[in-house]
Parts: sequence; C-alpha cells; structure tokens
Amino acid sequence: MTALLIELGAVILALGILGRIASRFGFSPIPLYLLAGLGFGHGGLLPLAASEEFVATGAEIGVILLLLMLGLEYTASDLVGTLKTQYLSGVVDFLLNALPGAAVALLLGWGPVAAVALAGVTWISSSGVIAKVLGDLGRLGNRETPVVLGVLVLEDLSMAVYLPILTTLIAGVGLAGGSIALLIALGTVSIVLFLALRYGRVISRAVSSDNPEMLLLVVLGLTLLVAGIAQQLQVSAAVGAFLVGIALSGEVAHGARNLLSPLRDLFAAVFFVFFGLSTDPRDIPPVLAIALGLALLTAATKVATGWYAARRAGVGTAGRWRAGGTLVARGEFSIVIAGLAVGVEPRLGPLATAYVLILVILGPISARYTEPLARRLTERTQTTAGGPPAAERLDDPANAPG
Repeated sequence: MTALLIELGAVILALGILGRIASRFGFSPIPLYLLAGLGFGHGGLLPLAASEEFVATGAEIGVILLLLMLGLEYTASDLVGTLKTQYLSGVVDFLLNALPGAAVALLLGWGPVAAVALAGVTWISSSGVIAKVLGDLGRLGNRETPVVLGVLVLEDLSMAVYLPILTTLIAGVGLAGGSIALLIALGTVSIVLFLALRYGRVISRAVSSDNPEMLLLVVLGLTLLVAGIAQQLQVSAAVGAFLVGIALSGEVAHGARNLLSPLRDLFAAVFFVFFGLSTDPRDIPPVLAIALGLALLTAATKVATGWYAARRAGVGTAGRWRAGGTLVARGEFSIVIAGLAVGVEPRLGPLATAYVLILVILGPISARYTEPLARRLTERTQTTAGGPPAAERLDDPANAPG
C-alpha cells in the first residue's frame, strides 16, 4: 500500500508539472503525458509496479469522462441540425482521412480489423486541442469557426456508431453478431436523440440538484452505470457516456461540466499515461517513418476537408485555409481507438503514439500558419506568372462576407 501511494503521488505530481510546462509554452499537454507514460512503462526509465492496476482502472474512467464531457457540450437539436446541414462535409472528411489509415494498415499486412482501427486513428481530429487553439488564436468569432465545430460534431456523433463496430470486430463475434451490435448502436443513438429532443428538460429536471455534491454523485453514478450496461451490450462504454452527456441539457449540463472538469482532466491525463505505459519505447523507431509519412499525408487531407467544408458554407478563401489548418490536430480519440485495438495488432500502439505525438504538435502550428503560407504561395505564383491580382484575395478579413 505504501509503494502504491508513493508511485501514484509521484505520477500525479509529475503530470501536474508537465501540465504547467505545457501551459507555460502554450501547447497541449497530451504529448508530454504520452512521453511520461513511455518513461514509466515497460522498457522505460522508471517502470511502475505497484500502481499499474490502479492506473489501468483510472484510464478506463478517463475515457468515460472524456466522452461524457464531450456529450455535455452538445444538445440533441445541435447534433440533428449539424447532421442535416453538414453531412456532405462529414462524408468527405471520412473518405479523405479514414481511407489513408485503412490503406496503410492493409499494405503493412495487419488485416481488416487493424485497418478499421487505424482508419479511426487518422480520421478523428482532437476536439480538445482544436478548441484550445481557436481560443488562443482569438478565432471563436470567425466565420469559419462554426464550420470547424460542425465537422468536429459530425466526427463525435460518428463515434457513437464507429466504436461499437470496432468493439464488435475486435471481439470477433462474426457478421451476424456485428450486424446486431450495429443495429443496437444505431437504435440506442436514435432513441437517446429522440428522448433528448422530446423530454430533455424532464430528464434534466430529474437529475438536477441545487447541492453540487448531489449533482456530482448522480451524474457520475448515472454515467458509470450506463457505460457499464453499454459495454455489456457490446455498444462501448465510451458511447454510453457520450449519450448520457447528450441527454442532459441546460443548467444541469453547465453545472455538471464545472464539477466534472477537474476529474476529467485528472483521469484523462492518467489515460494518456496508461497508453504510454502499454507501449515499449523500443517499438517506436521501427514505425516512426510510417507514422511521419501518414501524419503528413493526413495533415494535407484534413486541410482539404476544412477547405471544402468552409467553401460549402460560403466562407472566403482565407477562412477556408484557416478552417483546414485548424482541423489537423489529432489527439485523445485517436489514442482511445488505438487502445481498444492494440491487442489485435501490437504495432498499432507504437504507430498511433508516434502519429499523435507528431500531429498534436503540428496541429497548432498548422492552425496558425496554413493561411499565411497559402497567401504567400499564391502571391508568389501570381508574381511569377505576371498576371493581374486574383479576383478573390486570400487576405480577406475573417468576418468579411465569404
């Protein structure tokens, strides 16, 4: 017990210091948490022993809280409205960013299940990193920002269908079992959206409490209960937590976000550390070149996704490039997906770790510099060609009509 307390105290203190370092330099702490996990894991500098089982349980809670908090950000009407207006952008996002991951897995001979998993790793952008970047750059009021958020909402909603499919494939239950799991997932999502739209206020009133302690216990207990039932039904605990978040709205959702944010941050950090713990640092160099190539390719495809989505929304050229650059970052959900499938293909873990490390660092850089770089290249091309200035300039103000 003494060793457990010492190890946990040292790990949490180290995470706090790493978080402060990341905040000091204005970037996401996710890569530092992953590196800490690599350092504390098997093959690392200071392997953990006594606290490994506790960290594993904390990591599961971290995933559940990540998805719960994500669900609390949206209302059912937001999701339905986004689905109606931006579904084509969601399809383009899937085709441009999921297929490269699937193709690489198949070319490496990892099999169809690993291909589905790596497709998810390369598909889903990091909502947490992107939200922070938008705030840091002062772009929350820009015309392209609703487009970026719309793409993220579609990706998050897609997880409610994708994760049960992946979980079923990993379990190897066959085509019949997979079809049943998919029907259950679709039915569950549809029912929750219907109940949230029709009876959201009633559900929220039933959960509501003026006592913060009671609200925390009820929301957290309900989330863990639903997550456990969902996992028992092969729907995925994370999806169950996401649906609980969607079902809550108004003051209840606001209060729950405030109460649960510190818990989410703690257990999410533990989750990233645990993923690093399960990855041997010596396994990363053999897949580093593949991760780098895949990162550069899917960074370009995310830029194309954002450009297309913003163009459909009538945003000007500068805003299109900003939207594309903002979507590049991958993070928490890429690691969640890889963590589910690492037992199917052991090399998936090191590849996903390197991939996320590259893009979680490249993402904020891309968000800041994609549009200025595109403008300079356009101006240089026009100067070289000796033609008149383009009718549609890249330096249009962020809030100008698109």
